[in-house]
Amino acid sequence: MKSEFKARPVYLSNNDRIEAHFTTCFISLIIYRLLEKMLNENFTCYEIISGLKDMNFYEVKGEGYIPTYTRTDFTDALHEAFGFRTDYQIVNTSQMKKIFRETKR
Repeated sequence: MKSEFKARPVYLSNNDRIEAHFTTCFISLIIYRLLEKMLNENFTCYEIISGLKDMNFYEVKGEGYIPTYTRTDFTDALHEAFGFRTDYQIVNTSQMKKIFRETKR
């Protein structure tokens, strides 16, 4: 997992910056662990991180978003876990806003 998160030495001396960096790293790890649990621990750290990095969209002004990623077992499991799909066709702007609202709960 360390290599997936690209852990390396951090050269900070200001206490506020050290705490901010630690907090960011800790929250990232918590989010990763929650996602791993939601996916029933069926995917490796590498599969989760690379799968999320690959999930990009192309914005068509006035229309919405076209998924530019390839559908995989990971994306299917992710859609199943969160109860929405983004891989079929263009996702209009109002649908994307709804997805963002639902994921913030």
